[in-house]
Amino acid sequence: MSDSTCFLTATEAARRLGVSIKALRLYEQHGLIAPVRTSAGWRTYGPVQMARAGEIAALRSLGLTLAQIRRVLDGGARELGPALAQQQGLLEARAQDLHETVAKVRRLRRDLASDADNAPDLQQLVQGEPSSGNPAVAFNLPWPWGGEAFSLQTIRPLTYIIGPLGSGKTRLAKAIATALPGAVFVGLDRLEEINGEATLRRLEVEPRLKSRIDTVLARLLDDGAVASPPLTALLVALEGDAEAFVVDMVEQGLDAASQTALLKHLRHHRTDRRPILMLTRSNAVLDLAALGPEETVILCPANHSPPTEVAPYPGTPGYETVANCLASPEVRARTQGVIAWRPEVA
Repeated sequence: MSDSTCFLTATEAARRLGVSIKALRLYEQHGLIAPVRTSAGWRTYGPVQMARAGEIAALRSLGLTLAQIRRVLDGGARELGPALAQQQGLLEARAQDLHETVAKVRRLRRDLASDADNAPDLQQLVQGEPSSGNPAVAFNLPWPWGGEAFSLQTIRPLTYIIGPLGSGKTRLAKAIATALPGAVFVGLDRLEEINGEATLRRLEVEPRLKSRIDTVLARLLDDGAVASPPLTALLVALEGDAEAFVVDMVEQGLDAASQTALLKHLRHHRTDRRPILMLTRSNAVLDLAALGPEETVILCPANHSPPTEVAPYPGTPGYETVANCLASPEVRARTQGVIAWRPEVA
């Protein structure tokens, strides 16, 4: 060793790498790293050993096993891809399990709070929640699906229905509105009604409704929304007597600030908790980073596989597809109704 200052003791090496001394010994036992011994037999780690140990620690932080890491170190990039794919699958499965467990805990806490006198006993908690056998909504999927059974076990206050153009999300929304007791479908004809002054006439003859709409509008304007006929029409529709609302393209006719203010209102300021299911492709409406425990995302895949609920965590099945379907309000406005055209290959 020409320059002993380049070599670190096990304690110093572990501190710089952010791992334990035990981890360094484990790397050595599996043949992944070979520390340099001093004349007295002490382990030391030079630049080469530190670089290799840094690679191992980085791969371990991704959850790879030492056996996988050995293959990656021996095979390079061609082995890294398969190892990461395998790890991603495991992480996605764990994330889905975690999401389902969190949902179960949330339901149990809600039931305990709402009916403390009939709280489930320990055996029920261990064995799981008893099933009522009556999902909130269940039906056979319409075309373009193949009639597969579809159900939503819990209808939360806010549900987002998303998918690429042509995925069937509007048909799904209408089917949910038909199957869900007391639900109404709020279509894009609401824009025609406001332009035809039907909504304005209704507000004139229903002073209580007008007072409620004025109150909500004032709050939205304080939060940055822009007063507009489409916004008023949507608010009037959501003040109806239905038990649930299914809204087609909720962002239609609203600018970015109005979309953001509207979602803030729906999340935090509504006086009732009637479910609202919204079709959207705007990231101002569906902000994946802001989703709360009382919100659900349903994805309609492009290949017409059955719609599925997507957990709002990166890495879970369907998350990236949902994220790729979303665009800013400005982009949504420019590309409204545009369908990508792919030339035929001769």
